[in-house]
Amino acid sequence: MGSSVTIRPFVMAESNQTSDLKEFQLHDKDTGSADVQVALLTRRIEHLTEHLKTNRKDHSSRRGLLKMVAQRRSLLDYLSKTETDRYKKLIEKLNLRK
Repeated sequence: MGSSVTIRPFVMAESNQTSDLKEFQLHDKDTGSADVQVALLTRRIEHLTEHLKTNRKDHSSRRGLLKMVAQRRSLLDYLSKTETDRYKKLIEKLNLRK
């Protein structure tokens, strides 16, 4: 039964998600600083907000959204108390204040 199936190795392309995070990283292997976490949470919050515009009755996702917003708020509060200049740069880059 010789089926000719070509197996290609899975190569993960650098997504726009990782390239966007590079501007928030403090060094090249930074994945856990408050800046990076806030950037990731902001992207997830924006995505989930769009989802909830069309799926108004998805209450479990709404609860997750509120938890993410609270998490981002506490990270931003921490940054504002400890590293004011990083906090201001982050707010400006992510356009969080209207």
